[in-house]
Amino acid sequence: MRIAAQVEVSEAQRKQLETWATSRTIAVRLAERAKMILLAAQGKMDKEIGAELGVWRGTVARWRARFIANGLAGIEQDEARPGRKPKISARKVKAIVALTTQQRPDNATHWSTRSMAAKAGVSAASVRRIWQAHGLKPHRVVSFKVSNDKHFTEKLEDIVGLYLNPPEHALVFSCDEKCQIQALDRTQPGLPLKPGRCQTMTHDYKRHGVTTLFAAMNTLDGSVIGQCMTKHRHQEWLRFLRQIDRSTPKDRELHLIADNYATHKHPNVQAWLAIHPRFHMHFTPTSASWLNMVERFFRDLSENQLRRSAFHSVPELVSTIEQYMERHNRDPKPFIWTAKASDILAKVTRARAKLNKMQSV
Repeated sequence: MRIAAQVEVSEAQRKQLETWATSRTIAVRLAERAKMILLAAQGKMDKEIGAELGVWRGTVARWRARFIANGLAGIEQDEARPGRKPKISARKVKAIVALTTQQRPDNATHWSTRSMAAKAGVSAASVRRIWQAHGLKPHRVVSFKVSNDKHFTEKLEDIVGLYLNPPEHALVFSCDEKCQIQALDRTQPGLPLKPGRCQTMTHDYKRHGVTTLFAAMNTLDGSVIGQCMTKHRHQEWLRFLRQIDRSTPKDRELHLIADNYATHKHPNVQAWLAIHPRFHMHFTPTSASWLNMVERFFRDLSENQLRRSAFHSVPELVSTIEQYMERHNRDPKPFIWTAKASDILAKVTRARAKLNKMQSV
């Protein structure tokens, strides 16, 4: 009769095996293997251990041998299994990926799972699995715009420097206008949210006018100075600058970040700034509105308050915006800028290189 190899365990190994054997949080298979080794250390044979634990004795013999060869690591990891041979060859997968990324279907701008399945001679489910494995989403497109500002680097470093290392005894405000906010009213009343049904609203609407929100967000604490106006000219911008002047301590220098809109650089605005030296303007590069932190506040305003609402008049819309800003300022939270200027510049440089390469083809 064949005698099973003797299993010897150290005190440390015994403690670990006992912990695994009684644990309720580890995999059941590992707990079962630990019990096998503990029983084997007591001198029991594979057949006895199999009968006691309700497993095949060959299984006990395999884990006994692995423990003797590799210790605890031998039973902690499962054996590699070959798995089922793939029905679609690697060459076929490579061809589908190349077809997806380098060609277009004859009658569409992008591939669908069905059109690719018909072209490649496989099932739509197989195409879906291949796309998921390679991170391909032909149905999605992401918009972008690379700034061509000649002074992009200088402006980028200036603005990011204000975010990450603001001047002492000064306030930094991110300023912009959210233009043409429409007072939209739905043509029919929608149904409220209920279990099993989402909120409903009509796709068409009535226009009752527009307003423009001028906003300046304090980058230190996230509070917002805002004012709604009917037009978007340099006169309204000057009125808003005066509001910022009245709303901030007179002994503080003010650094305002704004975009390159002509309203912000009008001669009358320049003249007003000349007699108010505590105001310092910093302009974002062209096509780089994402550098202006107040855009995050505008996004939250749209998502949380405006997009699903219905307004019967412009005054109602303005009142809603003012109430939102008032509640926001009761407990403001700043947006934390984390991207370094060098990282942004490196990314923009790579994007420009790719664009130049594509244009030269």
